[in-house]
Amino acid sequence: MSSAPLTNSSFASRWKTTFRALKHRNFKLFFSGQLVSLIGTWMQTIAESWLVYRMTGSSVLLGSIGFASQIPVFLFAPLGGAAADRVSRHKLVIATQASAMTLALIYATLILTNRITIKEIFVLAALLGVVNAFDIPARQAFMVEMVGREDLMNAIALNSSMFNGARIVGPAVAGVLIAKIGEGWCFFGNGLSYVAVISGLLMMKVTSVERRPTGSPTAHIIEGFRFVRENIPIRDILLLLGVISLVAMPYAVLMPIFADRILHGGARGLGALMGATGIGALLAALTLAAKSGLRGLGKFVGLAAIGFGTALIAFSQSRTFWVSLVLLVPVGYGMMLETTSSNTLIQAMVPDELRGRVLAVYTMMFMGMAPLGSLFAGLLADRLGAPLTLSIGGVAAMVGGAIFLTRIKEFRTGARELILAQGLAGGDPPQQIVPDGAVAPPFSGED
Repeated sequence: MSSAPLTNSSFASRWKTTFRALKHRNFKLFFSGQLVSLIGTWMQTIAESWLVYRMTGSSVLLGSIGFASQIPVFLFAPLGGAAADRVSRHKLVIATQASAMTLALIYATLILTNRITIKEIFVLAALLGVVNAFDIPARQAFMVEMVGREDLMNAIALNSSMFNGARIVGPAVAGVLIAKIGEGWCFFGNGLSYVAVISGLLMMKVTSVERRPTGSPTAHIIEGFRFVRENIPIRDILLLLGVISLVAMPYAVLMPIFADRILHGGARGLGALMGATGIGALLAALTLAAKSGLRGLGKFVGLAAIGFGTALIAFSQSRTFWVSLVLLVPVGYGMMLETTSSNTLIQAMVPDELRGRVLAVYTMMFMGMAPLGSLFAGLLADRLGAPLTLSIGGVAAMVGGAIFLTRIKEFRTGARELILAQGLAGGDPPQQIVPDGAVAPPFSGED
């Protein structure tokens, strides 16, 4: 009879650990607003892919739209990172969210009035890419101001959980709406969803952080790139992330082809497939949220890349809808475990005055390489077929992960030094709270 209270107590402790960042009022406002907004974002993502596919039936154009929406991130993210280190991150995020809302409503108006063409889709996708180039570094860097360094890892993981929870709901809703009333209402719903996140941002009580950047904006940007180049652990993480973003993550732009031509599921099938990757990604994010320290994240990065590639190859060979759904769960799990672990480690290793610029390089590797990958995947799928294209990407992810793991000892040494430096710079001894309540240094023992 004594085991039940112990079990309940253990569960309550685990629950409290997993969601500890929500004790911060500002993050709670951000979390709730973003949850609504991201459902709308995923609705728009699915609707845009299906709209292009319905209008053209072209894998090349699907890849080209992906290129147009993400290449601005690669080109302008350094400016966005510099802005995040020079101005109020809070105000910058409000401005980018308002801009994204405006673009979604313009998109919806053009579709609902039957005036949308491929040209307009390219232009609006590119403009949204410019907005994201400023939004992503600012939003990621703003995280530490909402929760502090002690709960930063948990906030990043919960943010990823929210993103992928929305990935489950958004595509499912989009699939139904597209089939019943058309793509335009998905864009309109996304535009309205931004009201939630903007309201949450405006309700925050943010302590003004004084920033006194020295030198020109160009010198400021170069300083961020130099920091990445000179610190091997950060450089290794970003190189692996860039490879995976280039060759493996573009699987999403080919998903309409799998949904319709290969698995014969139509728009609803597309929503279900994307929702399955969201389930896997959500599980990965919750796995990280339940962790109370950084131990093991280095190996997570390499092993997750290998797992992602393996699952992607298996999915590419499936011709049965329900089997494909099941296989996309580990695809989403591996992808999210790799990217979120990378984000967490980078944020732990970088000083706050460089946070926006280093996260801009992360954004370039994560989202900025994807447009090149989307274009390449579209062209390759047109010649070799979508299944073989995904298999090639899966093999590349596996090889990249394996190479990363061969350098894990050097990575561990450099990462420990950087994390210790940031802990000391913050005035607190660097510690890692392990599940039994003991205190251990980061990366001690197994990594």
